[in-house]
Amino acid sequence: MAIITNMTRTVSKPAFILILMFTTLAISAKASDIPPAIHRAERIGFAETRLVELGYWITKVDNRFDDSTRQAIIAFQKVNGLKRTGVLDDEFLSKLVTASRPAPKHAGPAHVEIDISRQVIFLVDDEGQVTRVLSTSTGSGERYLSEGKWDRAYTPRGTFKIYRQIKGNRKAPLGTLYYPSYFNGGWAIHGSNSVPAKAASHGCARIPRFAEKEMSSLLRVGMPVFVYD
Repeated sequence: MAIITNMTRTVSKPAFILILMFTTLAISAKASDIPPAIHRAERIGFAETRLVELGYWITKVDNRFDDSTRQAIIAFQKVNGLKRTGVLDDEFLSKLVTASRPAPKHAGPAHVEIDISRQVIFLVDDEGQVTRVLSTSTGSGERYLSEGKWDRAYTPRGTFKIYRQIKGNRKAPLGTLYYPSYFNGGWAIHGSNSVPAKAASHGCARIPRFAEKEMSSLLRVGMPVFVYD
């Protein structure tokens, strides 16, 4: 089978052909335009390939609906104002056909943005382009009890910098933080076993476990972090 290689991903020729086919639907971009006979694996392959092209975090384009595929779909739905279902349906595919790469709120140099209202994280390069989009779950706003004290689950807004990273796990009073990158006191971007489609953390920016190590390597001490609604 012919293989087409582009940057960090490898895409099969059939998947590439599907991209061309789906792109021709962009003129009308209606759900009814998407051929219902397309096999589920091929639909997944098209979605994965297209999501990677737009910057969404997919671990591997392999026509399999794994957690990174589901989280990328949720991230896309968040960015584009769709219902956050994680389901690869006709509405999602129709929107995917004509979508463009998300735009950051801030220009370069390289930085990370935590968009609270949309619950996504953008990694932005020196040219001001979003290179990675990842779903996150930030402070829920609810009260919680920790070590005998009540506090409110809040993610601070503002401009910060990564000041410390742990290349591994840290057991904290509120749970285990996987590969945390701290940007303000005890607040960090870190891997978590629970990253729902809504704000649900104690204040940190949770990310899926499949992305924690690579995210840690892409971030660096001193990198600006913008947190906004």
